[in-house]
Amino acid sequence: MLAQLITSFIATAGFGIIFNAPRRSLLQCGVAGMLGWMVYMLLYTHIDPVGATLIATFIVGGISQVFARIYKTPVIIFSVAGVIPLVPGGLAYNAMRSFVENNYAAATQLAAQAAMLSGSIALGLVLSEVFNQMIRRAAR
Repeated sequence: MLAQLITSFIATAGFGIIFNAPRRSLLQCGVAGMLGWMVYMLLYTHIDPVGATLIATFIVGGISQVFARIYKTPVIIFSVAGVIPLVPGGLAYNAMRSFVENNYAAATQLAAQAAMLSGSIALGLVLSEVFNQMIRRAAR
């Protein structure tokens, strides 16, 4: 578990560099991705991958909101880098490979799973933003 957390931190910070995130925010980007991956790994064994991804992305979105307020930077810097460990890139690759190999049954199954995981990432980010807006309005 520790090796996966360190790897997810490095991968997230590395994608922050690729996405031209400010240098002063790379540590926070790494922490957001690491926390998201930790939540995913803790939930993966108890619930389905789509639900685990949704909750982990919601956590990444919430952490991104907090970091954006503390460090006075846009939320997208932390949220885009933070969801990188959760993106189903391997699944999408295997789906395309199955299509190329004319294995359409496996390809559609893998593509549907990748689409559901991608949708849960989008939904998790939207829900965290809505939750943040609700908290802000309640605080007024």
